[in-house]
Amino acid sequence: MEEQALVIALVGILGIGAQWVAWRTGWPAIVLMLGAGFLAGPALGIIDPHHAFGELLEPMISIGVALILFEGGLSLDFRELRRTGSAVWRLVVFGVPFAWFFGSLACYYIAGLVWPVSILFAGILVVTGPTVVLPMLRQSSVAQRPSAVLKWEAIVNDPFGAMCAVLAYEYFRASANGATLIDVLPGLAFATLAAAVLGYAAAWLIAWSFPRGFVPEYLKAPVLLVVVVALFVGSNMIQQETGLVAVTIMGVALANMNVDSLRDIHPFKQNIAVILVSGIFILLSSSLEIEAIEALEWQFGLFLLAVLFLVRPATVLLSLAFSPIPWNERLFLAWIAPRGIVAVAISGLFALRLSDLGYADGTILITLSFAVCVATIVAHGFTVAPVSRWLKVTGSTSPGLLLVGATPWSIALARDLNAMKVPVTIADTSWWRLSAARQQGLSTYHGEILAEATEHSLDLSQFQVLVAATENEAYNALVCNEFAPEIGRDSVYQLGETGHHDDPRSLPPSIRGRALFQSGVDMNEMHRRQQKGWEFRKTRLSEKFDLDAARAALPAEADFLLLVRKDGNLRFFTHAARPTPGPGDTVISYSPAEEPDHEKIQARREKKAKAEAKAAPKPA
Repeated sequence: MEEQALVIALVGILGIGAQWVAWRTGWPAIVLMLGAGFLAGPALGIIDPHHAFGELLEPMISIGVALILFEGGLSLDFRELRRTGSAVWRLVVFGVPFAWFFGSLACYYIAGLVWPVSILFAGILVVTGPTVVLPMLRQSSVAQRPSAVLKWEAIVNDPFGAMCAVLAYEYFRASANGATLIDVLPGLAFATLAAAVLGYAAAWLIAWSFPRGFVPEYLKAPVLLVVVVALFVGSNMIQQETGLVAVTIMGVALANMNVDSLRDIHPFKQNIAVILVSGIFILLSSSLEIEAIEALEWQFGLFLLAVLFLVRPATVLLSLAFSPIPWNERLFLAWIAPRGIVAVAISGLFALRLSDLGYADGTILITLSFAVCVATIVAHGFTVAPVSRWLKVTGSTSPGLLLVGATPWSIALARDLNAMKVPVTIADTSWWRLSAARQQGLSTYHGEILAEATEHSLDLSQFQVLVAATENEAYNALVCNEFAPEIGRDSVYQLGETGHHDDPRSLPPSIRGRALFQSGVDMNEMHRRQQKGWEFRKTRLSEKFDLDAARAALPAEADFLLLVRKDGNLRFFTHAARPTPGPGDTVISYSPAEEPDHEKIQARREKKAKAEAKAAPKPA
């Protein structure tokens, strides 16, 4: 018991710790998790999952994979397919058979596996796991369309890869008794269809019961998790591995049934997915054995190169042939195909079954699947950013600012930031109010920022900071509270609170954004300053001219608003926080307009008059 508790604690510390280090350094999180698990397991012998959990290890990992697939399915909205064109359907309908065929050839002719093992393992390699693709996309800046294609392919193809492996295994098992593919296929197709129907039925039951109050609010997340686990286990009792089909269908169906109460569950399910991804990768990588790694032969290295440079490129380029997808995006999709948890977990399951059927090569599947997983994760994890830049499929590379509300103050701020090459978009429901921003060449979004359709018409991933600057203080607080889970509680801002905080009409700080300016200026004071002609000023700092010197050069009433760092990151001055600037950073302040210097104006007029008199032709 103590050993199991210690392993669980270490897995959590290593997994979440690797995610934190990845966030701080920008390194691929999956690579760090694999490295941490390998060091804790085969390298140092601190963790031995097989000894700690025994036969429970496989069902634990399987249920974790099912929950991750369900969470991924919940992020697949059919409206997003409009941006991907026909790419997703082509990669499913054509890509799966192509990948299975080319992978089988590589397994047999390059890795040297026997045909039954080659065909089964190639079916497993069809998948590009969401456990790897989604964290990779989260850390990189990939354009909206290729990012959506990779996400859809990873989630949709996962159950297809499992079913390819099941079909191959059932055929080889039945062929020992003289059965043919025609004998095996109908039963497997029926089981898959039954699992899909069960998944849709479970989604419909949730969508019908939650809005009608049959489940109290505090039980909705637990009920959803229990239904997913029960669906996965029940479907697998019909046919092994069809549970992945059922939970994926349930997630996608729920995502497109417009169940409002699911919006409150999204942060919870995302947290669960992060914990599961971290834990499963640590468990799997720490369960490797040194002897199995030493069993890898030289031709397996050639096989890994074939998977990276032959199988995936041929699959994608043939699947997307004659499609409207640009060539640079096709080449990017042809390179990015990391394998993850599902491939390793399914390989471990079928390795034992193939050994029972008498195929000696079956035992090598676990190690070989890990080799493919590590090779693709390292190769794609470290190259996704440079390759996306080289092929020009990157999104915004510097932190963007979303200004909600087209007011004179927000438009002036956007104009100054735009001049500094900082990506800024102003969103407003009024086309007329946005006209002033459009006339100045600023990026605008016309629509209700809180509407669900906004998620599909405006790429919110490009914004790292949000400022709610409408005239309605309560609406600003609502916008900040809505986007805080996605952008970050410390990255949503609004003007300070009007009135005293003890006023019963005041809004609680927990639902408001961070108050802009160190003085926490409110809306009324901002209107007064605008009427007096206050303006934004930009001051570039250096070793000799620091923040204190910049403060001394400004009028006493001026307020620091924003720090734009050399790398483009934005840090706001608030009533509770003051960013620490460095040389090369630019500080933006809001300051009273300078009083005209009449002596200088008169001197310029006299100088101009003398110049004109000197240039005038002399009388004959």
